[in-house]
Formats: sequence, C-alpha cells, structure tokens
Amino acid sequence: MKVSVIGAGHVGENTARRIAEKELAEEVALVDIVEGMPQGKSLDMWESAPVEGFDTHLLGANGYEETAGSAVTVITAGLARKPGMSRDDLLAKNTEIITEVVENVVKHSPDTKIIMVTNPLDVMAYVALKVSEFDSNHVMGMAGILDTARFRSFVALELGVSVRDIQAMVLGGHGDTMVPLPRYATVAGIPLPDLLAQEKIDAIVERTRGGGGEIVSLLKSGSAYYAPSSAATEMVEAIVKDNKRILPCAAWLTGEYGLNDLYMGVPVKLGKDGIEEILEVKLNDEEKTMLEKSVEHVRSNLAKVSL
Repeated sequence: MKVSVIGAGHVGENTARRIAEKELAEEVALVDIVEGMPQGKSLDMWESAPVEGFDTHLLGANGYEETAGSAVTVITAGLARKPGMSRDDLLAKNTEIITEVVENVVKHSPDTKIIMVTNPLDVMAYVALKVSEFDSNHVMGMAGILDTARFRSFVALELGVSVRDIQAMVLGGHGDTMVPLPRYATVAGIPLPDLLAQEKIDAIVERTRGGGGEIVSLLKSGSAYYAPSSAATEMVEAIVKDNKRILPCAAWLTGEYGLNDLYMGVPVKLGKDGIEEILEVKLNDEEKTMLEKSVEHVRSNLAKVSL
C-alpha cells in the first residue's frame, strides 16, 4: 500500500513522518515543486527509521510519477497563512494550485481517496471534488478533527485532566464560524457543563475558533503544523485500517442537516471506502443558528470560485 503527501512544507513533512512511524503504508511518497526539498526531507526521515523502528519506505519527488497507485493522497500544497491573514485570503491562489495538483493526482492514482488540508479547506475540498470528478465519499477535508483536538486540549488545560478522557465535537466550516458543541462534550462520560461554569466554556469555545490564528500570531511566519498533521494522519489510519472511526470531517452534503452542495464539518464514519456514512446529531436552536452562519460563510467563498 502507498500513501502520498502532496506538499513538503511543515504540514506535509510531519504528515509523512507520522504515517511512516505508524507504519500505515509500505511506502510514503512526498511531493513538492521545490527541487531537492522533498528528496532531502524523505531521505532524512528514512535515516531515522533504524532508531524509531519503522520499515515504511519514504521517497521524495518533484513530479507525480512516484505517487502512482496511491490508496490515499493527502494534499497540503498551497500558500500558508501569515499574521493578519484569514484562511479566506488564500482562496484565489490556492484554487489554482489545488486544481493543478488534483489533475496530476487523478492521472496517476484514479482510485485514491483524497484528504484535503489546504486552506480555505471547505472550498479547496470542493475544488478537488469538481476537478477529480470522484465520488464525493472519496474526497474529504481535514478540519473537524483538528478543531476538536484544540477544543479538547483547552478543556484539559482548564480542568487539569488528561486529554485522553475528553470527548468533544466541532462542526461547521473550518474558520472563525466553526461550531463547537459543548453540550456534546464529556470528560470520562461526565457532561462538560457539569464540570465548568458557562463563562469558562464560552472562553474555550472562542479560543478554539481562533486557535489557528493564535498560533499564526505567535509564529510570526507560517501557521500550525503539528496538530494539523496529527489530524490528517488519524484520517489516513482510519481509511487504510478500515477502522470505521466516527470522526468530524469536511464532507459533501446532499441533504444532511438540511444542506446541499457544499462541504461542511460533520461527524462521519471513515473506513476503506472513505466517508462511508454521515451521521446527523440533533442541534438546538442556538446551534442551528451558528451552523447556518458557518454555511453562509462557506457559500460566500464558493461563489468566488471559477472552475
């Protein structure tokens, strides 16, 4: 089995490394247009294999021939956010980049499952779907897992407990209009509202929504990559191991939640056929209003895309 990662920047290289160290594939191909960079990073990672104890082979390339026959393709290529930029500011240029990338991916791996990481994520997943002409369950976006991980990590900090005992869910578009659902969050099965005052929960929700921007402002150059690569790798693992994981991902909606013809973060079942089922959770009026706001934001960006 082969998994390819397109884009050898920080997110891409860390995704490739995590996939290799978890031995989720026999081979990982890392592709980037910068001559020598994916080759050097892949060789460096492979030389760590005797120490880390993995046998997944890594190779780097500037073209797509080495990606042929990939079971899963993770796309991280594109411009990254800089301080003062929103994810939406990347729309036009990354649409061009993703169009070219997907054309090449499909040419060499017509049966691959595409995991989109490039921002603005919901729109780039749409671009990938239209360019690839794949079934919608084979094209998905990594967003909800990352947003949920941030929510869980902030809850753990506030309560002083292990992140492993916290379950949560974040729906909606990947941006400032995302929809954390504290009502569905639990700590070892205990509802979060039973453990934290509402003002504390509200603060965690707001920090989650601005989690990516907080890191961008601290780094001064570039954006987050450790947590995004972990989230993308979790999706790869669910697919290649056919785990039937229930995870929040950007999925193409065809009536679910009363929505059609857009990508939106929702809980899905991930397995060998990609998104095998979209799960609908009951939302109260406040949550429905937040989701509608997120939908409006994503649709406004979709209207700017010309394919």
